Order: sequence, then structure tokens, then C-alpha cells
Amino acid sequence: MTKKSYFDDVYDFVREVPHGRVTTYGTVANALALGSARMVGWALNQCFGAEPPVPAHRVVNRKGELSGRIHFSTPTLMQELLESEGIIIEDNVIQNFEEVLWIPDW
Repeated sequence: MTKKSYFDDVYDFVREVPHGRVTTYGTVANALALGSARMVGWALNQCFGAEPPVPAHRVVNRKGELSGRIHFSTPTLMQELLESEGIIIEDNVIQNFEEVLWIPDW
């Protein structure tokens, strides 16, 4: 049996974030008890091309800022993906953050 990697655990968690919702790097780190929010961001920076796809655009910082946007193929792609799911963004910050924040209850 192959042990899952830290990256695999992060990717599996992020795949659970519902369409139209976001979570934070810290939420992922806390839920998995695997390290820091910064490590989650680092793992997500490596997820492009993973199968099944990882909706990394649904992970933002604790203030609702699109801090990971610079790691997408274009500077506006993260915002475009979130807006296509109904999330309102101004100046790279989610406006209805409390309403769309997803924190699992497990």
C-alpha cells in the first residue's frame, strides 16, 4: 500500500470544496493537521496538471484575498474562475467572503 503524500492530502481536501465556495490556506492546514498555511500554498502551486483536477482557485488567504493569483497561467484567471461560480470580487478581494467561506464540520 502506497502512503499518500502531503500534496495528495492537500489536493484531496481542496477537491471537496463545493462549487461557489472558498476555503483558506489555514483551514486546509488545520483540518489536515499537516503543517502551515504557507505549506498548503506551496503544495497548491504544484497542483496544475494533477488528475483529477484540483480547484486551487477556491483557496484564498484568511482575509479573502486572492493571494495565489500570481501562480495561475494568467493574472486574472483565478478571479475569472471564482466569478464564474458566482463569487463577487473587487480589487482581488472576495466581497461576500463570510457567505462563501467553507469550513468543513468534521
